[in-house]
Order: sequence, then C-alpha cells, then structure tokens
Amino acid sequence: MKNKNYFALMAVCFALSIFSFGCKPTTDTAAKTADTTMQMPVEPDMVKIKADIQALENAWATADNARDATALAAFYADDAVSMMNNKPMIMGKAAIQKDIEASMAKRVKGSMASYEILDVFGDENTVTEVGKTTIKDASGKVTYTGKYMAIWEKRDGKYVCVRDISNDDMKAK
Repeated sequence: MKNKNYFALMAVCFALSIFSFGCKPTTDTAAKTADTTMQMPVEPDMVKIKADIQALENAWATADNARDATALAAFYADDAVSMMNNKPMIMGKAAIQKDIEASMAKRVKGSMASYEILDVFGDENTVTEVGKTTIKDASGKVTYTGKYMAIWEKRDGKYVCVRDISNDDMKAK
C-alpha cells in the first residue's frame, strides 16, 4: 500500500510541475524582436559621408584658390582649434581667419591647392577626415605636399571643422 501512495504522490508532483511550466507566461517574440531591433545601432553610410566631406573639401579648394580667407573661415566652428605646422595652436574662428590671411599674403601667385580625402571615419555627427594636400605652381609643377586631419562636427544641419592639424611632407634633397 505504501508503494501505491508513493507512486500516486510522485505522479501528482510530476503533473503539477508540467502544469506549472506549461502555464508560465510566454514572452512575445515579436515585441522582443522589435526591442532588439530598436536597440541595434544603425551603421552610418560612410560612402555618403565621405562624399559630403569631399564636397566640402572641393568648396574649400575653390575658396583657397580664390584667396578668399572669409570663405575659408566660414568652414570653421566659432570654437575651432587649428594646429598648423611650425605654429602654436590657433584658437577660435577669428584667429584662424587672421592666420589664413597672413598665409595667403605669402603664397606664390598662380599656385593652386587640391585636397584629397584618404579616409573618413565616425558617424553622421562627428567625422574625422584624413587627407593630403598638393600645391602646384602656375605651370602645374608640384611645389608642396602635406597631410592633414580634420574633425568635422554637424551643427545646425551642416558640417563645420572643429579641429584640424596639418604638416609638411619631407622635401626632396
């Protein structure tokens, strides 16, 4: 008789445990997937961002070759910092514009600058650009090469340069 009661007790416990697992609330798979999707970061379209930055560099080159310091300064944020080769840091758009004006006064007439983007990385709001600069004289001979990095930040819907640094390539001996 004891074995029958023991067997009946075991059967009841087993049935209750199956019932309790079967009655657990299920998670809504669709809601769970939606939550996961919403939390997944969206990868930035770096091809588009690179094209946007190249368009800025093309406009920069146009202003630079026109010797328009005001147009060049407009690419900078008010709180920008520029770190040019063999110069102390230049802080603020107004100081950067003064430096651009001084540099342009020393430029050889007829020289033309171009800027080539080698790489961009970041996201839609902050982009770091790595590029190279080439300056040619009026005959087309390369007179200067250098490299730069610029950090562009999207403010009020447009990119402005917040930091830049550049330096010269070694001169051929």
